[in-house]
Amino acid sequence: MRVVTFGEIMMRLSPPGFQRISQASSFDVIYGGGEANVAVSLANYGVPVAYVTRLPANEVGEACRRSLSAQGVDTSQIITGGKRLGIYFLEMGASSRSSLVVYDRAGSSIAEIAPGMVDWGKAFQGAGWFHWTGITPAISRGAAEVCLEAVKAAKSAGLIISCDLNYRAKLWKWGRPAGEVMDELVRYCDVAIGNEEDAAKVFGIHAADTDVTSGQVEADKYRAVCEQLAERFPNLKTIAVTLRGSLSASHNTWSAVLWHGGQLWQAPQYDITHIVDRVGAGDAFMGGLIYGLISHEGDYQWVLDFATAASCLKHTIFGDFNAVSVNEVTKLMRGDASGRVAR
Repeated sequence: MRVVTFGEIMMRLSPPGFQRISQASSFDVIYGGGEANVAVSLANYGVPVAYVTRLPANEVGEACRRSLSAQGVDTSQIITGGKRLGIYFLEMGASSRSSLVVYDRAGSSIAEIAPGMVDWGKAFQGAGWFHWTGITPAISRGAAEVCLEAVKAAKSAGLIISCDLNYRAKLWKWGRPAGEVMDELVRYCDVAIGNEEDAAKVFGIHAADTDVTSGQVEADKYRAVCEQLAERFPNLKTIAVTLRGSLSASHNTWSAVLWHGGQLWQAPQYDITHIVDRVGAGDAFMGGLIYGLISHEGDYQWVLDFATAASCLKHTIFGDFNAVSVNEVTKLMRGDASGRVAR
């Protein structure tokens, strides 16, 4: 099944190692963004996938496009225009010091996108799945309008539609509140994921008596969250919640639950003690979930376990992209977390 994703990809600038931005005299340059990260995961698993965005027609935009093409993502539906690529600075946290993100994305090419710029009929030709995240409609009114245009076109074309709720408080500044915009968009979706905070901050749906700072997140408390989301959005058939327990910036627990048809499945909990880079972990989960739902339809425990293992591995990889194969994920699913050299 061919998958299409849509959103913003940015240049990520990170001080080497664990330096603070104030200490840095150089930055590592990579590219990443929620929906692009999902596309790369799917390409790594052998799923045909295309990414739609708007890039500036300059050398930076071309470098960004090539970074995706190098990962096996179809970039033929990317449109050009605007003056700049968005940037974000990432200061990697360690131990008791949190990571820090500083955005420099105002006026980016995709922030100035407008309805009618993307030929969705062409973009969805031969596709069976469309994915977007809550980051895209937060960027600007135009991006929100194009996202709505996309989900309507995808629904008319009979595609499965998935979203990651992905609430970003720093981005929702253009006028309409997040809950109002997302309410209209999520109604078109068949599959949704979020973390322990997204449903609460976007829709006011809370898991009772939870404390993510304890390192232990009780999965069954999220059954009610899934059921309330399904009641609010009757089109949603499958809902997953990623469960991160934050002991420190370097040490997290990681698990997830998946709800479908009134049943709830729980993934194993991973204890991740030496985080290399947690950015993109949710996207790695989404990529794994889409792959699992396509390749193992109906085996929801396998689907959930694959997505959770894939996102666990992402914590060991520098950069936004989850550079792992199906074999590496299934190896961890079988319980092999030894890290022994593969010869």
